[in-house]
Amino acid sequence: MISAEVSKAPTISPLAIRERIGSIRTAEIISVLKGQITGLHISRAFSIEIAEEIAANFIRNPGLKQRKDGVPGHYIGASHYRKDAATYFAEAENARPFVEALLGNLVDPVRGLFDALKRDLHNQGIELRLTRSEHRQANICRAFCWSGTGMYALEPHDDVAQVVCAGNDYEIPAVANNTVVALNLYVSMPDEGGDLRIWSHKPTSVDRKSQGVETTGYPYSKAYLEAVPFHDLRLKAGDIALIDGGFIHGVTQPSTKGKRRLLLNSFFGFARPDLVLWWT
Repeated sequence: MISAEVSKAPTISPLAIRERIGSIRTAEIISVLKGQITGLHISRAFSIEIAEEIAANFIRNPGLKQRKDGVPGHYIGASHYRKDAATYFAEAENARPFVEALLGNLVDPVRGLFDALKRDLHNQGIELRLTRSEHRQANICRAFCWSGTGMYALEPHDDVAQVVCAGNDYEIPAVANNTVVALNLYVSMPDEGGDLRIWSHKPTSVDRKSQGVETTGYPYSKAYLEAVPFHDLRLKAGDIALIDGGFIHGVTQPSTKGKRRLLLNSFFGFARPDLVLWWT
């Protein structure tokens, strides 16, 4: 008798999306951390002038590299994706001066958000810190520009699989038991397209296995998602978006030439009730 795993239709999970204009509030971030909000989009959350300076720093930064891990794009910083802990933390250490040069002496929104969240979580008896190894720690962010050429600049994926499978040498796998939050700060955006698309589906380990993405969460096929509703966050420079990275999401193809789609990114989440880890 031959047994085979049958791929069932994706389970639809409702999206709780909040979109508004103005500065971001830590209470909203904590709501995403606790799984109460699926997606948070704040328009005009930080200065366009600062965004433009970071974008200029990205272009001339000697740490700018092309990704070679099967996900097309250019980046500054370090990514834990498909790397063991030793490799990731060494990469983070080597990239640190380039990340610092990217942000420079600006009153940048990443450090501002991190510091505000750290203070407010501390008042609740919760520690927020960068994830670390014995002698090294993660950077506060990375910068990247996706360059996929098909329907999506970044194919549909989830962020949990790569956390679950990060390995025992990392602290972060414990976060996969809670909400893995993806934080994006947009410093340059095309006039049209480049939307952050979130599908109403939060895959399980069985779903990932059925799609052959159990260790990476990338990419899910268009056929798999064909009947799944989605919501597009239409983003501009100066916007901030936070999402529950367990939901499948991707980036639509920019439809105009000109400005690149460039953002700063971090991940964070509860490793324990009294500890939130932050990494890239």
